[in-house]
Amino acid sequence: MTFKYEIGRLVHHKRYEYRGVIFDRDTECTADEAWYTNNQTQPSRNQPWYHVMVDGASHTTYVAESNLKPDSSNKPVSHPLIKRFFNGFHNGHYYKASQN
Repeated sequence: MTFKYEIGRLVHHKRYEYRGVIFDRDTECTADEAWYTNNQTQPSRNQPWYHVMVDGASHTTYVAESNLKPDSSNKPVSHPLIKRFFNGFHNGHYYKASQN
C-alpha cells in the first residue's frame, strides 16, 4: 500500500474543516474495534490512516486518507508537540532532525 501524504505534510480534514500536520502514519487502521465503531465517519479501515496534530489545539487525531486533502496555506501549525517531532519548517512542510 502506498501513502498519499508524507510525515510533515500539512493537511486539511474534508469533513471537519480543521488543518494540521501529519506526524505518523499506518498502512491501515490500527485502532481497536471499540474506537472504530465510535468513529463518526467510519471510513474503510483498509487504507492509509494518519496521526495528525490539529492546528490551534493540544490534541491529535487519527484520520483515514480518504478524509484528507492537501492544505495549501503553507502556514505553520500551532501545536504543543511540534518541537517534539519536528525541528524545521520550510515551504509549507515540517522536517525531522534526520531530514537535513
